Amino acid sequence: MGVELDKLKKFVALALEEDVQGGDHTSLSTIAQDAQGEAQLLVKDSGILAGVAVAEAIFQLIDAELTVEVYGQDGAKVQPGDVAFRVQGSVHSILKAERLVLNVMQRMSGIATRTAEYTAKLSGTKAKVLDTRKTTPLLRFLEKEAVVIGGGANHRFGLYDMILIKDNHVDYAGGISKAIEKAQGYRAEKKLDVAIEVEVRNMAELEEVLANEKVDRVMFDNFTPDEVQTAVALVAGRLITEASGGITLATIADYAAAGVDYISVGALTHSVKSLDLSLKAKVI
Repeated sequence: MGVELDKLKKFVALALEEDVQGGDHTSLSTIAQDAQGEAQLLVKDSGILAGVAVAEAIFQLIDAELTVEVYGQDGAKVQPGDVAFRVQGSVHSILKAERLVLNVMQRMSGIATRTAEYTAKLSGTKAKVLDTRKTTPLLRFLEKEAVVIGGGANHRFGLYDMILIKDNHVDYAGGISKAIEKAQGYRAEKKLDVAIEVEVRNMAELEEVLANEKVDRVMFDNFTPDEVQTAVALVAGRLITEASGGITLATIADYAAAGVDYISVGALTHSVKSLDLSLKAKVI
């Protein structure tokens, strides 16, 4: 599992506080406390499965006595009728975990499925599709894990692990060169081991970036594929290159063919359709 366990523990605790609080009164009032049972995760859509390892960890965090038998691993292609796993143990524990496991897996599987669609368009090129910070608050660590499961790559996780100078930073700082100079000074002063990436809106801004030293990456924002090809040639391998801005399934192959290293797509996470999954009970 690529997800940090400590982060998952905090997430599960908050999720249970939100959902269970004083108790699952429906289960407590209708089912014997010592009831044992089994449930299976049934797939009802075609796509890429994601969140299986996370689901296993959630079950264990809720009840260490639960056992999970996995039939479909993260990244597996699934069809309606497939069974991803079976969980056995306390019925009360299974029902407590049910909605949390489903919410996580449906969301993660939807993201992995969308990412795989974009990744398939990059065949034969060096380009990789990147996620963005356009994620659900507090679910970013799961959503970014789903992107990796779907074949994509992670961009920065947050504001703390990269200096990414975007248009607003440039405008507030008084221009590209001033923003880069301040960022370089800040990185040196704080002794930060983080990359500096600069977003450019036109060729003039790109020329200004290339005139500065100690910049690691450049992002071509809202460039056409032809403009990206020209920009990549101008960079000539000196910096890691990235294209962004409204890139879709219909256009991503053209951007990849232009020779860019990375293509960032907010749609991997911000408007994805969840995969339809259900947890069906079986009494032992």
